[in-house]
Amino acid sequence: MTQLHKTFRAIDGGDGSDGRWSAHIRTLWPAAEGWLTDDGRTPDGAVRARRMFDEHMPELAPLLDRLAGQLNRPNAETLLAMNAIRPFFSGCTQTGGNGRLLRNYDFPLAQCEGTIVRSDFLRPVIGMQEGGWGLLDGMNDAGLAVSLTFGGRMTQGPGFAIVIVLRYLLETCDTVTEAVERLRTIPVMVPQNVTLVDAERATTVYVGPDIELTEAPDACAANHQHLPVSDEDERGSRTQERLAAIRESGADVSAMLRPPLYRPGFDEGWGTVYTADYQPGEGQVTYHWPGQVWEQSFDRFTSGTRSIAFGNQ
Repeated sequence: MTQLHKTFRAIDGGDGSDGRWSAHIRTLWPAAEGWLTDDGRTPDGAVRARRMFDEHMPELAPLLDRLAGQLNRPNAETLLAMNAIRPFFSGCTQTGGNGRLLRNYDFPLAQCEGTIVRSDFLRPVIGMQEGGWGLLDGMNDAGLAVSLTFGGRMTQGPGFAIVIVLRYLLETCDTVTEAVERLRTIPVMVPQNVTLVDAERATTVYVGPDIELTEAPDACAANHQHLPVSDEDERGSRTQERLAAIRESGADVSAMLRPPLYRPGFDEGWGTVYTADYQPGEGQVTYHWPGQVWEQSFDRFTSGTRSIAFGNQ
């Protein structure tokens, strides 16, 4: 068995004005800038991107200016608007209930940023960062937690990358109900499943460029939205198998670290990069890998690094 390694980082980005956040993002900039579409690199495309951002996320507009100014890089404002970027398609399985959100994030290992960020932009937020200030999953100080999975259809339309949508929800919403209503108004560029949890409610909703927001039968999600799933898609993603497994196991971390929920096969390009166990009412999250854990919370956030070994089998 070949061993792969990845270094995960935890940083406190503060309110984005003192250079801590931007110093980290500058190290990622060449790769991050590659996310931009050709249109996003044009003056007209930049204007359109900013107009869409101001229309749908006006509360974050001053923050966008602050962060782009801190970066001081060409195209920073357009990239951070995250509506003129190339789509990405993740795996993932997740479930919510009883004030807890549990998820596996499946993706090519080398392409995942792997940065846990505590920020105080509009309010305290902790989450796994992607795309500069987007979030793959996270929680806020009001006790709301959210996470994403790809919805399974290779459809694309005008809209935002889901990672900035999750950031927006956590910065501006206190409850699941409030966040779901906000989601109805935001265009999303590819089909996504979003699981949301607070002390009173847990749900998964389906969103995408070709559908109205639809609530799932329960707060579980893998990588499809509506049945049937073709035999070819199931062989590639095992989405129905994983959804059945997480419904059976419930909020069981040990099950998340075993197949079929845990996907070790990075020799095929994809695998489980991390497991996150959010308890937002306690302001606490624990990241799991086989044999390792990393706890973070609003009360005790610890910056640093962890080197994780992955079996490539």
